Amino acid sequence: MDITDLFGVLDALEPTGTRCWVAGGWGVDVLAGRRTREHRDVDLALDAAGEPAALEALASLGYRVETDQRPTRVELAAPGRRWVDLHPVVFDADGVGRQPDLHGGFFPYPHGAFARGRLDGRTVPCLSVEQQLAFHRGYPPREVDHLDVALLRSLRDARR
Repeated sequence: MDITDLFGVLDALEPTGTRCWVAGGWGVDVLAGRRTREHRDVDLALDAAGEPAALEALASLGYRVETDQRPTRVELAAPGRRWVDLHPVVFDADGVGRQPDLHGGFFPYPHGAFARGRLDGRTVPCLSVEQQLAFHRGYPPREVDHLDVALLRSLRDARR
């Protein structure tokens, strides 16, 4: 996926009012303020209440469900090798989020899990540095994950 695809997805979701935050590799790029590597897909944490509207909006761009592991995630594919991986988050009355995992537990989204960054002159909602680092601890890292973690740590250290 290129930056045009990323912005197309965000632009399609905006009119739905669905809150979403860029995560994964693109989320790291948003925090860094620049594209750092190639991306197969865009990961989006989204308010689970808006999932039906998000799926409808993405369908208008040609996205169809490819992998359905709801309530944990749903991956969509579109012609032209475009992929979106949605991660529905359920929020409680205090604004704390939980995303179910595949094993009956959940991934927490505490206060401070969400941020904003800039990419190509555009302000983009994303997961915070700390939230991104927490997620990178949840699976065996690939080479790109090592690079993302190093960049996230440098961003965290620069803010201290």
